[in-house]
Amino acid sequence: MFDKVLIANRGEIALRVLRACRELGIQTVAVHSTADADAMHVRLADESVCIGPPPARDSYLNIPAIVAACEITGAEAVHPGYGFLSENARFADILTEHSIKFIGPSAEHIRIMGDKITAKLTAKELGIPVVPGSEGGIGDFAEARKVAADIGYPVIIKATAGGGGRGMKVAHSEHDLEIAMSTAQSEAKAAFGNGDVYIEKYLQKPRHIEIQVLGDGKGRAVHLGERDCSLQRRHQKIWEEAHSPALNAHQRDEIGNRVAAAMAKLGYEGVGTIEFLYENNEFYFIEMNTRLQVEHPVTEAITGLDLVQEQLRVAAGGDLPYTQEDITFSGHAIECRINAENPTTFAPSPGLVNAVHFPGGLGCRVDSALYAGYRIPPYYDSLIGKLIVSGKSRTECMMRLRRALSEFVIEGIETTIPLFQQLLTEPDIIDGHYDIHWLEQYLARQV
Repeated sequence: MFDKVLIANRGEIALRVLRACRELGIQTVAVHSTADADAMHVRLADESVCIGPPPARDSYLNIPAIVAACEITGAEAVHPGYGFLSENARFADILTEHSIKFIGPSAEHIRIMGDKITAKLTAKELGIPVVPGSEGGIGDFAEARKVAADIGYPVIIKATAGGGGRGMKVAHSEHDLEIAMSTAQSEAKAAFGNGDVYIEKYLQKPRHIEIQVLGDGKGRAVHLGERDCSLQRRHQKIWEEAHSPALNAHQRDEIGNRVAAAMAKLGYEGVGTIEFLYENNEFYFIEMNTRLQVEHPVTEAITGLDLVQEQLRVAAGGDLPYTQEDITFSGHAIECRINAENPTTFAPSPGLVNAVHFPGGLGCRVDSALYAGYRIPPYYDSLIGKLIVSGKSRTECMMRLRRALSEFVIEGIETTIPLFQQLLTEPDIIDGHYDIHWLEQYLARQV
C-alpha cells in the first residue's frame, strides 16, 4: 500500500478521498488554490501545498504545479477525484514519467473512452449494446443527411469530446438537421477546442442507467450494480438512486455481467462507470467515465464497499479480492446533489456560510466540506454537498430522505434543498416513473 497520496482536487471529493486514505493508514497531501486556503480538506490533511491562484487553469489544472507538489512532499501516488484532471490521459502519462502512480485506469484506456466515437466502437467490439448512429465523425451535411435518413428521425448531434450537455443538439427533421449540426459543431469547438461531431438515434423517453465496475487491471472485473440517474437538468444529474425503479434483478444481472466481462477483456484497472440510455427494455451505451463518479455513495450504501479504498488497493497492485458471487446488494439508496444555487432560477449562490446543520440518524450520510464561517468561492462548480440516504426499501428510503431534508440547514447562501423537498411531493417521483426529460418538463411547468 502507498505511504503518502496527494489528492489533486478540492471540496467534498477531496475530503472523501482523505478519509479513505486515513482509514488505510495513508498520509495525505492536499493541494489548493489561494481561494481554498481555508478549505476543510486543507485543514485536515497531513500536509498541504498551494499550487496557484483561484482560476482552475492556474491551480487544479496546473500539471507542473501538481507534479512539483508530489516531488516536494514525497507523495507516491495521486488521486484525481472527479472533474479537473481525473480523465486527462496526458496527466496520467506525465505522472508515470515521474514514477508517480495515477490512481485510476491506464492513460490508454482514458484516451479510448475519452473520445466518444472510439468509445462507442470499442464498446461494440466488446459486446456492449450501442445506440444506432454514425460509425465515426460526420464530415459534412450531406453525410449527416444520409446517416439521419438511415436511422430515422429524431436524431441527436453530439460532440466527440467533452460532456455536460455542450455540443449536443436534437433534429426532428431534415429541415432541423443543418442548423443543429452547425450549432453543435460551434459549441463543441468553443467548449472543447474540437468541433468534431457524430450522430445517434434520439430516444424519446429513455432512462439514464449506469453500471459501476471495478477491475484489477489483470483481467478480472466485477460489476457493483446499477444506478438510475434519470433526473437531470441540462444533462446534469441532480438525483441518483440504486437500484433503478425500472429494472428487475434479471435485467440487472444480465447487463451487469455483460459489462463486467467487457471490462475484464479490456484489462481495465480501478473503478469506472458504463452509462446507458434504457428504453423499451433495451440498453444503449452512451459513454464510459474512467473515474470515480459523484454518485458513487449510493453504490457503497447497497454493497457495503468503500469504492475509494478499492481504488487505492488496486492502484497499489493488489488483486481483486472478490468474485461476482461475493457481491451482494442490500436495500435501496438515494443521493441528492446539494448545490449553492437558487432553487428556482439555478443562479449560483457563492458566499459566506453563516451556519450549518447536517441531518443524521440511521441510514443518513452527508458528504460535504462545508462548515460555519466558510466562504464558498465563486470560481468552481456549485456542488457543495451530497445527501445520501438508505433503507430496506425504496419507500423507507423516500421517507428517510424527506425527514433528512427537513433537518438540513445551510444559512447565508441559497441552496437546492427546497427543490428536493418539492420533488418529494410529486407522484411520479414517489412512484419512480420518470425519464431523462421529466425534470426539465416539470421545471418548465413551474414558471
